[in-house]
Amino acid sequence: MNDAPSSTLLDSSTQPTSTPSATSSPPAFRTSFRTSLRTSFTPLDHAEWLPAERTPSLPSEPTTLFDDAIGRAVAALRTAQRDDGHWVFELEADATIPAEYVLLTHHLGETPDLAREASIAAYLRRTQAEHGGWPLVHGGPLDVSASVKAYFALKMIGDDPDLPHMQRARQAILQAGGLAACNVFTRILLAQYRVLAWRAVPVMPVEVMLLPRWFPFHLSKVSYWARTVITPLLVLQTLRTHARNPRGVRLDELFTESPTLTGLLPRAPHQSRGWYAFFKGVDACLRAVTPCLPGAQRRRAIDAAVAFTRERLNGEDGLGAIYPAMANAVMMFDALGVPADDPARAQARDALDRLIIERAGESYVQPCVSPVWDTALCAHALLETGEPGAIDAARRGLDWLVPRQVLDVVGDWQVRRPGVRPGGWAFQYANPHYPDVDDTAVVALAMDRLDRVRYDYAVERASEWVIGMQSSDGGWGAFEPENTQLYLNNIPFSDHGAMLDPPTVDVSARCLSMLCQVHGHRPATPRQAASRERALQYVLKEQEDDGSWYGRWGFNYVYGTWSALSGLNAAGLEPAHSAMRRGAAWLVAVQNADGGWGEDDRSYRIDYDGFIAAPSTASQTAWAVLGLIAAGELMHPATHRGIAWLLHHQQADGLWHEEAFTGTGFPRVFYLRYHGYAKFFPLWALARYRHLRRLGVNRVAHGI
Repeated sequence: MNDAPSSTLLDSSTQPTSTPSATSSPPAFRTSFRTSLRTSFTPLDHAEWLPAERTPSLPSEPTTLFDDAIGRAVAALRTAQRDDGHWVFELEADATIPAEYVLLTHHLGETPDLAREASIAAYLRRTQAEHGGWPLVHGGPLDVSASVKAYFALKMIGDDPDLPHMQRARQAILQAGGLAACNVFTRILLAQYRVLAWRAVPVMPVEVMLLPRWFPFHLSKVSYWARTVITPLLVLQTLRTHARNPRGVRLDELFTESPTLTGLLPRAPHQSRGWYAFFKGVDACLRAVTPCLPGAQRRRAIDAAVAFTRERLNGEDGLGAIYPAMANAVMMFDALGVPADDPARAQARDALDRLIIERAGESYVQPCVSPVWDTALCAHALLETGEPGAIDAARRGLDWLVPRQVLDVVGDWQVRRPGVRPGGWAFQYANPHYPDVDDTAVVALAMDRLDRVRYDYAVERASEWVIGMQSSDGGWGAFEPENTQLYLNNIPFSDHGAMLDPPTVDVSARCLSMLCQVHGHRPATPRQAASRERALQYVLKEQEDDGSWYGRWGFNYVYGTWSALSGLNAAGLEPAHSAMRRGAAWLVAVQNADGGWGEDDRSYRIDYDGFIAAPSTASQTAWAVLGLIAAGELMHPATHRGIAWLLHHQQADGLWHEEAFTGTGFPRVFYLRYHGYAKFFPLWALARYRHLRRLGVNRVAHGI
């Protein structure tokens, strides 16, 4: 094959901070780029990240080097496949959730499992950072709320406050402002333990359950995760429940001033001065009015919260299938006097234990589980190899997914889409009220790629539901359409800024990929064609001035840019199109000196004004390589160097390992380490590179 770069390839001799205009642009596509400050890159010395051995140069075309690497990765992934065909890898967050689990058992007054507490304590001690506290991501700065919870849990378990690690934690917490600096959710926990007064917590009366849908604050106007967390929490806050705390553990040593001086938190950086002042005034009014509300109305509101929770308890998978909502549901039942052996309460409590990961000598609690996401992405990586055994494993995984499609439960999304039939997949084993648009697109793409005839009904229903979930601006949120009431992030309760689920580029680009691929087999209906065009315009419109795209659910601009370039390629944009060239140029510009790519949580800062490089990771290097290939840059030197980095960093077990967090729960608040990302994304990138090189083509034929 001819290895010479085509005329559309970028000039590898430059590291551009701006990109050339397209030489041609299909007339059907218009581009407009929103104003952004993100126009510069932060240079830094990469020498400390260079591998111990020189990164190997690539052969002129894929050889047994690739076959061996891909074969070992496939074998490892197939070994990790469960007997019933699915994959599920660990999903790790920060210290908050294992600490909360310990504190929940003492809140309920349960007889603690001492062995489990000891293993969680071992995990918390190991993840304590050099600065003395606990970060939100591996190697990150101290987060005061996570640190307070971890310290509290260790003290509850029995660690002496005078031990060196406890002294270091205490000093770090006090230097960060102590308990008064904690976020709203931590303050609620501290109020339940009588450490803080309830006046330090924003008022959220349970009567919210009775508000009409047109009211400016209604639970249908917030995201699914906020809705499921808040509903049982409304009961807990209204009743002002207190933890049993049989060991009587307190945290007085973490105050920097008298607890009586601790009031509401000041305005968060993301909050508008005007809106925050208005809602703080509303909070003051509610404090005065709430005690006077009729008792009958309160009982009716509590009944509504309980009914909402019971309807969505979701069996052994729990309310919303996420830890905070599940824990709040158990505490709500306890506060209302529901006995521990009540079937609903007992199952809700058991669901929490299913999130525990036990290793040799330590344990932690996952925020949720990711079997649908993991299985679909593993299937894509294996299909890319083209190997019969890998394809068979992918088929078993996709067959496992078929009965998990939600076809008969009309979820909360129907409030804004009452005429749409269900047809999505959840992220977890089961979460029928809250299917995930992103998962649905990725599953449908894999099914369509493997065998459209075999999976035709599932793919058609998925496509129908995804089109129905499209928002008016052409994009998609993860779980809700039109979830854009941005003023709600200004209420005092929303110091985290994560109340909403607005459309995002990464989800929208995958939906665009899906619609282009699955409807490419037959003429599109007018509705399908219109949805695709609106999605295309949304992705083009959201490109940043520097050529990148924002990534909501993965770190960050590397993830978003891979997603967008894949969608634009699926939509038929040529590599010469300005959006494709600018996206590829950005990826080339931010490549690390060692050939990989890395980006951390600093890219989510409110004052972000340009790319900040981080040590290379396997998952982000794979995303960048896949993005460059999607943009037609298969033969660019940056792509070759990324592939060489992946080959060089493959481990003896055939996989790649990374401790870095590259997944996003809520920007600036909660991040995730998907243990599967370093396993299947590098395989996917290597297999795609090998496949296209051997075919002698420069265009990806699939949606992602």
